Amino acid sequence: MRELETLIYEIRGQRVMLDSDLARIYGVETKSLNRSVKRNRDRFPRDFVFQVSSHEWKNLRCQIGTSSSMHGGRRGRPYAFTEHGAIMAANVLNSPRAVQMSVFVVRAFLKMRALLGDKRDLAQKLASLEKELKKRLDVHAAVIVTILQRVMDIIDPPALPAPPPKPRIGFNP
Repeated sequence: MRELETLIYEIRGQRVMLDSDLARIYGVETKSLNRSVKRNRDRFPRDFVFQVSSHEWKNLRCQIGTSSSMHGGRRGRPYAFTEHGAIMAANVLNSPRAVQMSVFVVRAFLKMRALLGDKRDLAQKLASLEKELKKRLDVHAAVIVTILQRVMDIIDPPALPAPPPKPRIGFNP
């Protein structure tokens, strides 16, 4: 069996496991898992489980290489279980294997969260560093612009203002 972390996908901004992978881990058939979820619909709100859209399923099939329905593959779109949905599925199935494997599933989700948390922290540090560098560059750019303006003034000095009109000589009424 593949590492559990490789069975966790990000869909709609949430880390999820597909019903077929979860069923294999829990040692039941996918249709049995989905049947149990449908029988206990009140235990599975939308933030625990949702059905993958056609577009999302098409993208996932390209990533994980599932076969088409013409060659014995899935006929319908899978259900995606969040961490809480995966735990609830283990409780609904209530088989010894499901309860035992739910601990591994929770640990896999925690490990993914830790890995992604480290990346988010790094991304925040990079963003603050970028802001600081931009501030420094803005200061340097302003100084460079000032120097260039002074050099241009030396090379091509601005026109002198017109001299004031001379006073007229003679009688001025």
